[in-house]
Amino acid sequence: MNNKFDALKDDDSGDHDQNEENGTQKDSEKEKNDDKEKNQGSSRKKVEQFWRFYSHMVRPGDLTGHSDFHLFKEGIKPMWEDDANKNGGKWIIRLRKGLASRCWENLILAMLGEQFMVGEEICGAVVSVRFQEDIISIWNKTASDQATTARIRDTLRRVLNLPPNTVMEYKTHTDSIKDKTSFRNTKIAL
Repeated sequence: MNNKFDALKDDDSGDHDQNEENGTQKDSEKEKNDDKEKNQGSSRKKVEQFWRFYSHMVRPGDLTGHSDFHLFKEGIKPMWEDDANKNGGKWIIRLRKGLASRCWENLILAMLGEQFMVGEEICGAVVSVRFQEDIISIWNKTASDQATTARIRDTLRRVLNLPPNTVMEYKTHTDSIKDKTSFRNTKIAL
C-alpha cells in the first residue's frame, strides 16, 4: 500500500465513500484553482502582449492638434451604430491638458485587467486630444442597465484616481446620434 488510494481500497470500515467524496471535492477545488490560475495567466499574457505594442506608440499627451485614439474589443467598431454599441452609451470625462497620457494608460490597463467587473459590457475606450482639453470616454453595451453603468463610473473614478468633484457625464449613443456630437455641452473637470 504505497498511497492513500491503495489504503482506501483495502479498508472495509465503510468510511471510504466519505473519503472518496472528500477526494472528489478536493479535485474539483483544485480544478477551480487551476482554471483561475489559467485565466489570470491568460490576462497577464494579454497585458504583456499589449504592452509590447503599446510601449512603442506615441502617448496622447505628446500629440498636437486634433487626434483620437480608439481601443475596442475585436469585432466592435468605434461607431455608435455598431451592433455592440447601438443600445449602449459612454462615460465622458473632460481633462485639463497634460493628464491624458496617464489617464489613458490607467484606463486601458484597467480594461485589459478586467477591473471593471461587468462581464462583456465594456466595448472600448476613446481618448480625444483637442487644442484646449482632452476627453476620455469608455463605451458600454447597455445604457439601460443603471447598476452596470454606475459600477463602470465608480471603477473609472478609482482607476483614474479622480477627485470627488470631477464632472462625469453619461451619454447614450442614441442621444449622440440625435445631436451628432459626442462632447457638446459637457464641462471641463480636473
